[in-house]
Amino acid sequence: MTKVIRAEGVSKRFRVYHERNQSLKIALMRGRRAKFDEFWALQDVSFDIPQGTTFGLVGHNGSGKSTMLKCLAKILVPDRGRIAVTGKVSALLELGAGFHPELSGRDNVYLNGSILGLRKSEIDARFDDIVGFAGLEKFIDTPVKNYSSGMYVRLGFSVAINVEPDILMVDEVLAVGDEEFQRKCMEKFKDFRDQGRTIVVVSHALGTMRDMCDEVAWLDHGRLQAVGKPHEVVDDYVESSHGERDTEHTADGGVRHGSGEVRVDGVEVLGADGQHTVRTGEPFTLRLHWSATADVQDVVMGIGLHTITGQHVTGPNTKDAGLRLDVRAGSRGSVDLRVDRLMLLPGTYDVSTGVADATLAHAFDQQARAARFDVMPGTPSERLGVVSLGGRWTVEGDR
Repeated sequence: MTKVIRAEGVSKRFRVYHERNQSLKIALMRGRRAKFDEFWALQDVSFDIPQGTTFGLVGHNGSGKSTMLKCLAKILVPDRGRIAVTGKVSALLELGAGFHPELSGRDNVYLNGSILGLRKSEIDARFDDIVGFAGLEKFIDTPVKNYSSGMYVRLGFSVAINVEPDILMVDEVLAVGDEEFQRKCMEKFKDFRDQGRTIVVVSHALGTMRDMCDEVAWLDHGRLQAVGKPHEVVDDYVESSHGERDTEHTADGGVRHGSGEVRVDGVEVLGADGQHTVRTGEPFTLRLHWSATADVQDVVMGIGLHTITGQHVTGPNTKDAGLRLDVRAGSRGSVDLRVDRLMLLPGTYDVSTGVADATLAHAFDQQARAARFDVMPGTPSERLGVVSLGGRWTVEGDR
């Protein structure tokens, strides 16, 4: 299979300044150059991308994914190594890239199209398709500075795909679009693949990467960890991220409030083997460790479960389950939410915790994003959505 992109030993560094000389005068007065450290965003990264495939880049924030994509698009030049790209490239890497905020959407279509190599006559022929795909017919003559982030992305993506590139490169910006627009994008990606075009995409939506990619590369701190089949590489990446978390799953950045008489001190996520590996279709336990500084009758404990994108999945609590909990000052304990067969599909989920009185009006302890856990593939082996119905397919009739 023809390789349309080849990266060989690619390394890219940036300077991180501790202080800057704002002018020549300041530089002369200081008598020295501004101090900086060198930061290697990419280090010796190599891979090939065959024609007609969808290639994904995954990794945590700061792993070098976007830098790699910019190098592939020739926006950045590597300090070491080489990149060979065969074919016409169209890239949507940053929100509003190539747009002039004072110009209208119409003018920016022509501006962006010309930047991507289209002649005016070609843009004229495709203009209606561009605007129609973006769904911006009513706003096309409005200055783009008045556009929302979603409108920016829709117009930028629509221009990028209508250039009819051999290679399309897309960064995480598509996550800004609404559900309908993302569905249209997935359909367009499928059309591109059917036409033998190549797609390179960066995303934190691991379920999407599993579904749409032929191969995935995993970057960590600028180094290539693995390249291979999506489910294998993504699962390894999730396992690694899972292993790096504290076993109590106390997440940084969670918002916490409450009067404090009863608090959740930690959250444990336990799979079928009593360890921290959780799989679809297997037993699952969510354990809340609590402590009390006062005597409290009829305490209610609960959780809120969300996808990593913020979609609310469920919110069970002990009151609804008919469980009464009375605590004494100085006491400690744990409350388990046990699920015989977990129907969450593979992905990353956030757990918020709550402790309240029997009326649910007074909060003793509320913590957003108290824990995060990953669900690995299991049985059923479904991939789309958040949960499985656990149903059974049957067929009747002549066949």
